Amino acid sequence: MTNKIALSLIAAAAILTSCAGPSAERSASPWHNGRETAPETATETPSGPGGRWLGGEADEVWDSGFGGGGRPSEGSMTEAYAAGDVAASAPAGRKAAPGTSPVPPTTLVPGDVIAPPQRSGPGLRAGSVDDNAAFADYLEYRDEFRRLGITVHDIDVSVRHVVTVVDEAGKPLLGATVKSGDQEVRTGADGRALLFGSVGGADVRYGDTTTTVDFAQGGREHRVTLPLRRPEGQAKLDVLFLIDTTGSMGDEIDRLKDSVRSVAERISGLPGNADLRLGMTVYRDRGDLFVTRTFDFTSSVDVFKAALAEVRADGGGDTPEDLNAGLHQAVTSPSWRGDDTVKLMFLIADAPPHLDYQDGPDYADDVRAAARRGIKIMPIASSGLDDQGEYVFRQLAQITMARFTFLTYGADGASPGDQTDHHVSDYAVLALDDLVVRLVSDELRPLGSGGQ
Repeated sequence: MTNKIALSLIAAAAILTSCAGPSAERSASPWHNGRETAPETATETPSGPGGRWLGGEADEVWDSGFGGGGRPSEGSMTEAYAAGDVAASAPAGRKAAPGTSPVPPTTLVPGDVIAPPQRSGPGLRAGSVDDNAAFADYLEYRDEFRRLGITVHDIDVSVRHVVTVVDEAGKPLLGATVKSGDQEVRTGADGRALLFGSVGGADVRYGDTTTTVDFAQGGREHRVTLPLRRPEGQAKLDVLFLIDTTGSMGDEIDRLKDSVRSVAERISGLPGNADLRLGMTVYRDRGDLFVTRTFDFTSSVDVFKAALAEVRADGGGDTPEDLNAGLHQAVTSPSWRGDDTVKLMFLIADAPPHLDYQDGPDYADDVRAAARRGIKIMPIASSGLDDQGEYVFRQLAQITMARFTFLTYGADGASPGDQTDHHVSDYAVLALDDLVVRLVSDELRPLGSGGQ
């Protein structure tokens, strides 16, 4: 990785933890590519507080190459990427926050690596955008990006259908399955899910109730009412942290260890008292001691904190890291609970994935697997995230109906402020911890949990 900003990333990580506290084919879709996908059913939740390193004990996880990852061996990775990479490079100019001076464009030459400025000091601030709420702007950003020369693994989202599933009282249904052709997704707590491409209808299932709906010609917003009442009760919340643990992340990880308990209490204090579990997947890069490791979900903040205390930063070297492998394991390995659970994954990183590896998982596959399982991926971009990384992070957020969050700075590029180098506009800026707690609260609110 390039130089990382200790304060920015650790604050993001700490705050994220503070947020802890149903078919007939309709049409061909842009989603299917025949690759291996995540399991369709949730793993059984362990009794007790749970939590363990998958594939080895702590000394094996951090002191040897055993279990849950390790150096890639011949034949150990999944099939190679399919053709269809998109070439691009950054749009001609940067958008600035309302009321601020425009950020000058950066001229990029393919292959250049630009080291970010060092950031430091307390009071980190961040902005957040919802690309699904401003979808026309997002499509414009994608069009501009496509003209340039940076490689990404693209998914065509230009024709988007928003399906909202509610009960007979109009309350949104969490975890309803929406299926059309090769696409299968699950609704979030607000009852919404996305389908893409030429879609004429869908099969919708919630529990034992199933219906088939035809979409109005030319329509893009579809509301489905099922003849049932939504069950009430304590909200379930699974929060997983997907963290880059290469060498330059050491300061961030050390500070995260010190702040887990206090920030976790903020989410546990939200109205509704959600049934919270915490988990973590860490990743590095090929050639390091390991590529990925996962600590399974636990209901105990103390157990999670003890596991986090064992995490060590090491390895890395070039700018990209093996985010593809980390995301794949984060989606498929932990014991995510079933359809009645709000599932959030916070990606903490400031570098794009390696797209030059010709074998291994593909983030374009695993983001669709996450949508199929109802997992929202919420990236937090730290300083130094380049244009390729921004595009990938925004793909992960948009397809899973999450928000793209980014740290903001002052005119000097170092002190906290309201400006960003990313290609966004019309965003509000808050203290980073307040913003992340609000994101989690917003996810719980449709269930009668959360709130300001």
